[in-house]
Amino acid sequence: MKMLVIYTHPNHQSLSYAFLEQVIQGSSENTHIEEIQVLDLYEVGFNPVLVFNKEQRRRDMHAVPELEKYREQIIWADKIVLIYPIWWGRPPAMLLGYIDRMFASDFAYKDKGGLLPEGLLKGRSVICISTMKGPAMYPLLWLNNAHKVLMKRALFQYVGIKKVTFFEFGNMERKQGKQAAKLHKIYRHFKTIAR
Repeated sequence: MKMLVIYTHPNHQSLSYAFLEQVIQGSSENTHIEEIQVLDLYEVGFNPVLVFNKEQRRRDMHAVPELEKYREQIIWADKIVLIYPIWWGRPPAMLLGYIDRMFASDFAYKDKGGLLPEGLLKGRSVICISTMKGPAMYPLLWLNNAHKVLMKRALFQYVGIKKVTFFEFGNMERKQGKQAAKLHKIYRHFKTIAR
């Protein structure tokens, strides 16, 4: 299995980065994972701004030359892992900008004229690892599960990815947030996953 890890947090001293380290550690001890690529969106200076004008038309997004290496990563991966904080009930703007630019028509999906498109990224799976200051039940009870609906239904199922697993960790800024146990849970998961 080939795994692409997309890390989206501007601080390498953050808890999100500690989760990235556990993903890498667990995966390195898993014989089912052949290779890992890590894409740190802030570190590489990914430009999240979507632009349409006379020179850049929406219909040509799938072929923007500067994004070719990122398209190759997505095609290469069997599993995509996203690590990010929940800010204002949703992923950071940097990650949403990556999604806006990368999951383009004729790359991630193909319009067929019907209600739903044909997803072109079938066969892959996704794991979303997110942290938040508030309680873990906050997105479900207060926001009607908007984060999971956005990621699973509006994005990944649309492009043909059916298997989406979530690890949403709440109370991460509290001393009693059980951070060590949650980090170990991620390490164990990646050490043992088979597909």
